[in-house]
Amino acid sequence: MSEPKTPSKTASSDVAPRSSSSAELDAFLNKVQTLQPAAAGTGRMIFAMDATMSRQPTWDLALGLQSEMFRAVKEVGGLDVQLIYFRGFGECRSSCWVRDPDALARLMRQVHCEGGHTQIRKVLSHARKETERQTVNALVYVGDCMEESIDDLSQLAGELGLVGMPIFVFQEGHDAGAEKAFKEIARLSRGAYCRFDAGSAKQLRALLKAVAVYATGGRKALQNAKSDAATLLLEQLR
Repeated sequence: MSEPKTPSKTASSDVAPRSSSSAELDAFLNKVQTLQPAAAGTGRMIFAMDATMSRQPTWDLALGLQSEMFRAVKEVGGLDVQLIYFRGFGECRSSCWVRDPDALARLMRQVHCEGGHTQIRKVLSHARKETERQTVNALVYVGDCMEESIDDLSQLAGELGLVGMPIFVFQEGHDAGAEKAFKEIARLSRGAYCRFDAGSAKQLRALLKAVAVYATGGRKALQNAKSDAATLLLEQLR
């Protein structure tokens, strides 16, 4: 496996670090560089999050649910994870590849929301470049809205589908425009879509565990899992 990448401009030309006076952001970047690099494994998954201001009212709730996702990934094992989030004025950051989801969950708790538009295009472009370096088996995206060209995002989602990287989209809230876009992104990438809220923790954890199973063992492993969540994902995957 290639050397793990620290959060720098080498991760992606679109995902370039920006200067910030935020002490918590500096702490995030410093700590992420000390995480144990991922060893060679059977699967790789990118976990992407929207940290713009629209998510502020339910950010603590969402972090709790997302922590459940990370714990589900840890249960599966053998999976290398890269974290990426965007917020503010063009700020989009990515971590190195690690195999310690608990550490990533702790780091995410240091990030606060900042006003700005969605940057899903950067996330998808970054994912494409990462899998060109070494295969990425799945992309998980968590967000609540979409403020970009759906045609541009559809093009990138289709490209990821062609190279075998399905996008598993988890939508917070009920924005109709976002739902339409997210379902199209999932469809074109041959992934899956699911909505979550305060009552979804148990289902969300089961679904994320199924995604992790897929990322480590493919469709066959998902079929062998024989869980309700695995069945739900298989019904959407093509």
